[in-house]
Amino acid sequence: MHIHTPCILAAVIALNAAWAAAPQFDRIYGSHMVIPHGKNVPVSGTADPNKEVTVTFGSVTLKTKADPQGKWSVTLPPMQPNATGRTLTASQNGDSSQLDDLLVGEVWLASGQSNMLFRLNQTSTAKEDIAASGDEQLRLLNNVPQAHTNNAPYSDKDFNAVTTDKFYQGKWVVSSPSTSGPMAAVGYYFGKKLREGLSIPVGIIHSSLGGSEIAAWIPQQVINTNSSFRTLRGNNWLDSPLISGWVKGRARKNISPRLNQGSPNHPYKPAFLYESGIAWTTALPITGVLWYQGESDAEIIDNEQNGKLLKTMISSWRKAFRNPDMPFVMIQLPRINDPSKTRAGWPEFREMQDAVAKTVPHVYSVNTIDLGSTNADVHPPFKRPVGERAGNTALNKIYGKKVPCEGPALRTFKPSGSSILIQMEHAAGLTTTDGREPAQFEIAGADGVYHPASAEITNRKGHTAVIRLTSPEVKSPKHARYCWNRFVTPNLVNGDQLPARPFRTDTPSSKK
Repeated sequence: MHIHTPCILAAVIALNAAWAAAPQFDRIYGSHMVIPHGKNVPVSGTADPNKEVTVTFGSVTLKTKADPQGKWSVTLPPMQPNATGRTLTASQNGDSSQLDDLLVGEVWLASGQSNMLFRLNQTSTAKEDIAASGDEQLRLLNNVPQAHTNNAPYSDKDFNAVTTDKFYQGKWVVSSPSTSGPMAAVGYYFGKKLREGLSIPVGIIHSSLGGSEIAAWIPQQVINTNSSFRTLRGNNWLDSPLISGWVKGRARKNISPRLNQGSPNHPYKPAFLYESGIAWTTALPITGVLWYQGESDAEIIDNEQNGKLLKTMISSWRKAFRNPDMPFVMIQLPRINDPSKTRAGWPEFREMQDAVAKTVPHVYSVNTIDLGSTNADVHPPFKRPVGERAGNTALNKIYGKKVPCEGPALRTFKPSGSSILIQMEHAAGLTTTDGREPAQFEIAGADGVYHPASAEITNRKGHTAVIRLTSPEVKSPKHARYCWNRFVTPNLVNGDQLPARPFRTDTPSSKK
């Protein structure tokens, strides 16, 4: 029997051609997405190794060659905002993949824990807001966790989903009444506010998880190389003093069926959420991050530790996104009427958030002290004002728009005989919402014991005002504090109806 070599070669070529697949885009890219404007934008994917790939977007055509592993990448040049949907195509050997209806505009990443995960269809204004959510120029990538963190053991399905490539699943959608309901509410309202203020396309990428601590959002490499995080490495994390008791307990409950087999993966494991929910988004040169997190970390009352974790996360994300000045708009913890021990550290955590915003450039803390629940619910349903305040903060601080975003805040304080004088900034039109004297002020003498104080607004001048505090229990006050409790009923606002920011004058640094 004679076998003709040309026939074999032709058959192999035909078979390879049948097996050859069109080039694929990496997961961050999808139909209906928003391409960041004004920046070089990488576009990447996979294809047959060592062969040319042609990428086309609008009038731009770029060519590259897939590497031996089949990976390819091109870089789109900076583009102006564009609300006309266009096609992104990758071609190789006559086969192509295309993404449709891509816009060019602003792109932000929204992340955090359960109050960021909180869906638009769960809010107190869900019905009206979902009905009004149609906007062709607002695009949403909602990454949904595929395993729960409820108080129950994991099934095999849950264990199988807790891998960095499977845990989050989502796709880009156009905001509409049929798509917006499952979206992160605070992220949605933030994006909507940017759309109103900028009048260009806006894309919001969302990856968050209820109960998660900051450690889960820090890259593995940073944890491995930072000596401060030694106890977060490997299987030791369930015993780490840097992890709260609640998180340890919930994680142990979830992975209990396989705990005797070592330390199975868990979403709360340090670095896991960064590696599964953030790392693959870093290809896009986003504008900034909207961050709403802290309820879990606040169980550990340690401003130095929590501040170090937050600063490390911010710096590591900036490095990953190749933007050392990338803005972070951070939601400050609100009030909560919960007497449990795990909520005792909320005032200190709010203070830490403000301190990070004051000391780390391009970080902004959004005061929500008046927006939390009047009961023990850690998930207040009124998310619209939270997202809108965050949006106004971004419009003012990052985009230079003249929109109000700052409430009254401590500028200076001065003991004066039997009173203490508090000078507030951002205080034009300083008043109270109920017409009564300012509430929630306390003062203390040299003994450090605080007592409720009477407050009188005096000496209004431009954007500042002075509040005189007195108490019959404190003859010679030395320090003051405002809204220094987990639950408060504040009434002090400025002319823009923005609430005064909590503070204390006897900070740990002032005692050194």
